[in-house]
Amino acid sequence: MLRTDVIRLLDSWLQPQLIQDYCPNGLQVEGREDIRHVITGVTASQNLIDAAIQAGADTLLVHHGYFWKGEDARVIGMKQRRLKALLAYDMNLIGYHLPLDIHPDFGNNAEMLRLMGAEEAQGIVGVKPDGILMMGTLPEAKSGYELADQIETLLERTLVAVELSEQPIRRIAICTGGGQSFIEQAVAAGADAFITGEVSEQTIHVARECGIQFFAAGHHATERYGVRALGERLAAETDIQVDFLDMDNPA
Repeated sequence: MLRTDVIRLLDSWLQPQLIQDYCPNGLQVEGREDIRHVITGVTASQNLIDAAIQAGADTLLVHHGYFWKGEDARVIGMKQRRLKALLAYDMNLIGYHLPLDIHPDFGNNAEMLRLMGAEEAQGIVGVKPDGILMMGTLPEAKSGYELADQIETLLERTLVAVELSEQPIRRIAICTGGGQSFIEQAVAAGADAFITGEVSEQTIHVARECGIQFFAAGHHATERYGVRALGERLAAETDIQVDFLDMDNPA
């Protein structure tokens, strides 16, 4: 499938032109024109690039790509090595950041809520961009300790930080990755619990003083599922081979 057609299809699903982001969305590094084998992953790190080359792929599709706002524009050091590998192998790099966080069908937030069995998932009204903070309802109430066990089983790792109680949880707000600053909006929306990837010192104080149970489950761990779902959709609607590779990251 031609690269231009792949980008056109992905853009039609993710609508990046509607989002003001911290990086370019879509094609970031131009490689081969004919796309046959895509590797999906969370971050375009050197180990993911090397694994994609080893797999014989022609394209990387990631959530965390390159060229972030405010970063050093020079192509030196780590950036030079990554770009050199991509260009030497003529590999495309395609990245979608916020558009992949917020998508209602296969975004990071929506996928986490779906995998947890939450129902009626939708973006919390008034929090922009729409879908950056989502809420879903558990079919049956759980204690914070039960929910912590469920998250750890799902993600196959220990939670980074928690603030728990025996109070029942039905309404879960979530912003994957580095979304801990949304905790007060989660409280205002009436959530019983808030799940994100990271934690700041003040996050625990907010959770304690506002009476919301809090779960920091890892930035990488909570953002594995959107790009995987996007790749599965791409494979289902085209003749492209798509494989997800998880480069472990404890953060």
